[in-house]
Amino acid sequence: MPSSPPRPCRAPMCAGKTTHKHGYCDKHADQAVTWKKSPTAKQDRGGRPWRRKRQRILQRDKGLCQPCLHLGIYTPAVEVDHIVNIASGGTDSDDNLQAICDPCHKAKTQAEARRGRGEDA
Repeated sequence: MPSSPPRPCRAPMCAGKTTHKHGYCDKHADQAVTWKKSPTAKQDRGGRPWRRKRQRILQRDKGLCQPCLHLGIYTPAVEVDHIVNIASGGTDSDDNLQAICDPCHKAKTQAEARRGRGEDA
């Protein structure tokens, strides 16, 4: 099988050519990033253990949105949310999870994103 034709190096202002998959010449090969999942990036969410935990939390909270319930409003919960998000040091333990409705979840996520950007939340 013939090799691919040399392409320009991805490093800025480099005139070198490469046939490497990462797109950097031999001089700049150290700039090639090997993407890895972060250790906290949705580790156990999405599989059977997470679905069981999600169901357990929804049953514990009687299928009601906890933020709404604190306001005296009875709203069906459709999601399970981290009270303290993973990026802020929260865990997947049951005491850090709550049943939540879609509008509350969106509002909470937007507020966390604003805080993460340094804006007033």
